[in-house]
Amino acid sequence: MQTAARLAGRVLAVVVIVVAGAALVLGVIVPRFAGATPYVVLTDSMEPSLPAGTLVVSRPVEPEQIRTGSVITYQLRSGQEQLVTHRVVGIGTTVGGERTYVTQGDSNDVPDAQPVRDVQVRGAAWYRVPYLGHVAGVFTGQRAMVGVAAAVLLLGYAGWQVARAMRERSARARARPAVVGPGVADDAGASSDEVLAPGADPVERAGPIDDGGGR
Repeated sequence: MQTAARLAGRVLAVVVIVVAGAALVLGVIVPRFAGATPYVVLTDSMEPSLPAGTLVVSRPVEPEQIRTGSVITYQLRSGQEQLVTHRVVGIGTTVGGERTYVTQGDSNDVPDAQPVRDVQVRGAAWYRVPYLGHVAGVFTGQRAMVGVAAAVLLLGYAGWQVARAMRERSARARARPAVVGPGVADDAGASSDEVLAPGADPVERAGPIDDGGGR
């Protein structure tokens, strides 16, 4: 039972480390170095390609790179913080020659009511990671402190499990008996040359001959 619990704890530690590492690399490090921004999909309007809880990383692109079929992240209204990630289903221009985009959620029946202008576009989707947005959501809003505390505890537990496994492996290596080779004294102090081969009969060593007291 203890062995099974120990194995389960180590598996959990590995899972925690892998998930935390993936979240750090894909959600923070890569976007920062690439000048991109991670966003969390909150609604089902882009299912099945982008279900709620997906982490979408968008990066700035030139207007000419946006084509029909591109997935873009844009401000619902210019200058406001509310953002939407939808697919471009049409491209047009205003009377003044400004480029605009007709957008629509993949699961919506009709396009969005208002066209999107270039000034509203924050970027085009670069890559997406399913479910990772749920992890990011734990660290925002009123649940942030709880999420941080849980993450610290899980990472601490994972680190403790890894350190424990390393100590046990080191202890087993130290306790392993040394291999005795030819000519090397064993624990009894005898030379390994004296060790009998399997199945061999013991042979007495030749010693002084006792002649029964003659001479």
